[in-house]
Amino acid sequence: MAESKKEIYNLIPQKYYPKTELILENNDFEKVISVFQSSNIQFPFIAKPDIGLRGSAVKKIHDFEELKAYNSNANFDYLIQDLIPFENEVGIFYVRFPSEKKGKVTGIVSKEFLIVEGDGISSVEDLIIRNPRYALQLKILKQEYGHLLKDILMKGEKRNLVPYGNHARGAKFIDASNLISDKLTKVIDDMCQEIPEFYFGRLDVMYYNWTDLEDGKNFAIVEVNGAASEPTHIYDPKHSLFFAWKELARHITYMYKISIENHKKGVPYLSHKEGIKEYRLHLEQSNKIVNF
Repeated sequence: MAESKKEIYNLIPQKYYPKTELILENNDFEKVISVFQSSNIQFPFIAKPDIGLRGSAVKKIHDFEELKAYNSNANFDYLIQDLIPFENEVGIFYVRFPSEKKGKVTGIVSKEFLIVEGDGISSVEDLIIRNPRYALQLKILKQEYGHLLKDILMKGEKRNLVPYGNHARGAKFIDASNLISDKLTKVIDDMCQEIPEFYFGRLDVMYYNWTDLEDGKNFAIVEVNGAASEPTHIYDPKHSLFFAWKELARHITYMYKISIENHKKGVPYLSHKEGIKEYRLHLEQSNKIVNF
């Protein structure tokens, strides 16, 4: 729903995520430059809506000209964030009941970015068209890269056109739940217990290699998604619709049981009125981002 990413980041110990600053809607560009320079965030960096929608309006910013254009077009609050220096990304779903001291990992999704590999003859655009999944992104890639799609890559040269793992932006999701281990679970559980009252959700994590991640080093949180998050390993093309339904039901049951326990501790349920208000805010924000 209409959840501020910055408010969520503020709950997470800084050591786990990249430097991030909030830019308010309608801020003049001089103010944006001031925030950027005082933050020590470096080019290139990521700009993204504070209240997001499946990767929409997320952009890699290379210079002040691109930042100015983004700021001019953004009719919403947005974040500027240091680029995470690790190439691999996974989504890790975490569950802990309030009455339990330890949580567990219930699913892992690995993400293949939208990367083209040159043959020394074809343009980047031709390479995109050859992949049916990539071709669905051609319109937005033309808007973002323009004439650069006419570049011809050397044989074996790779170019990552969407450097973040979102399936709506061309990434392929692969179920990697077989990688759940006691070591990884301890790393994730220890980290999640540092986030106040975090019992259910998906952590999108970038990392250097799997051994380091299991050892709790060389990784960073991209985002933490709460009750509205999905166990995205269901989107692996090898899985059936029935598998997806079963996994969704399993995780909704976890969320239901957690909410019952929290309610017994005095946490109120979301009222119908509040829910409708949040839904309307979600639709309003979604329209802004989609039309970005």
